[in-house]
Amino acid sequence: MNPKQTSRLRQALKEVASYIAPNLDAPLCLKLWDGSSFPLGRQSADGSTSQLALVIADPGVVPSLLRRPTLDRIIRLYAHGKIDFEGGTLIDIGEVVGGKSSRKRLKAISKRKLLKTLLPFIGMSGADVSASRSFEGDETGSNRKTRNERDNIGFHYDVSNDFYKLFLDEAMVYTCAYFSDWSHDLEKAQFDKLDMTCRKLRLKTGETMLDIGCGWGALICHAAKHYGVHAHGVTLSQDQYDYAVKRIAEEGLQDKVSIELIDYRHVTDKYDKISSIGMYEHVGVAALPEYMSKIRSLLKPDGLFLNHGITRRAKRKATRFAKRPEQRALVRYIFPGGELDDIGNTLQELECAGFEVHDVEGWREHYALTTRLWCERLTARREEAIEIVGEQTYRIWVAYLAGCSLAFTRGSARIYQTLSGHNAKGPSSVPPSRADLYH
Repeated sequence: MNPKQTSRLRQALKEVASYIAPNLDAPLCLKLWDGSSFPLGRQSADGSTSQLALVIADPGVVPSLLRRPTLDRIIRLYAHGKIDFEGGTLIDIGEVVGGKSSRKRLKAISKRKLLKTLLPFIGMSGADVSASRSFEGDETGSNRKTRNERDNIGFHYDVSNDFYKLFLDEAMVYTCAYFSDWSHDLEKAQFDKLDMTCRKLRLKTGETMLDIGCGWGALICHAAKHYGVHAHGVTLSQDQYDYAVKRIAEEGLQDKVSIELIDYRHVTDKYDKISSIGMYEHVGVAALPEYMSKIRSLLKPDGLFLNHGITRRAKRKATRFAKRPEQRALVRYIFPGGELDDIGNTLQELECAGFEVHDVEGWREHYALTTRLWCERLTARREEAIEIVGEQTYRIWVAYLAGCSLAFTRGSARIYQTLSGHNAKGPSSVPPSRADLYH
């Protein structure tokens, strides 16, 4: 690219920034591949722009987005480092440009005027983002007879145990933490989450417990050590299984804790208590009747079942489970086969399967903070992460965690813990009040 063309492209984006700045009015600047930057909003008293910057690292980004302005294309451009950020996290960028008021003001900008200004980019080659880390197969999992659950789970969880250690707490809990005080750190909040889960299940010494999708074994080990139960976990992740087996041995819990690399549908024993923490999102809405029925068949007559899962807001239309662009991106790059339910449908499926619902508790704000902390911790260890899994995987996970935090903050994603009993007739197995949960 010759200097004259570079100058024309820079001038075009400077004009675009000047159109955006009065409408966005945010502490953000646009930084280009040659190091030049233009304010997208407020300036400091000394005339300097914000340190928070949205970076276009390759002029090919613009023609790429002009030809295909989709979320999938943005994700690919970010994964390849063609779009970047400086001076903060992706959550900071999202808070600045993704709020409802910001989006409304940006829509007021004339698209015709923007396109006219960007004419110098027409005819240019787009940035090369052809190769990208994505699931190769039926990422939607719509064909339930042929979908491979182990491949789906392995794509997300078998990235590397060392990678997850970079941002998870010491116990390796990869689900929503519980903050009894918002000032608590992640280690304290995850311990409290494990303990709250055990208290909700009213675990007693000598009982048997099944944890479906047990991850790296944190809950089954916690339940055995602190509540004296015999805990069994099942997972489809080879990396998680190997880690948990070693952990159980190191903690001397072989007589109380066991784990299998098996699909929950192949479990046959019956248990006093069952938990499913963060596994529900992998099931798929069409398979929920089978999921609920199987779990009830594994639960003893007076047993309790705690289901913990991410949901989305309910909608009246029959197409309420249709996938939006962000959901399609999620199954392609993060969770193949995943699908979010709404809490109303979850409760209906529980009751249709014969459960009695005792408690429903929303943890939306808890997960907004959990994923924010994960994102910040992973971002702070960028170089280590890239060395372990490569830059594309690192970037996709940062984008995923940032997107989750923003979604839970804004309420487009929710999360609930639901406690249900096997027996819907006669006395239940829960106390008359919930005071025991908050001792």
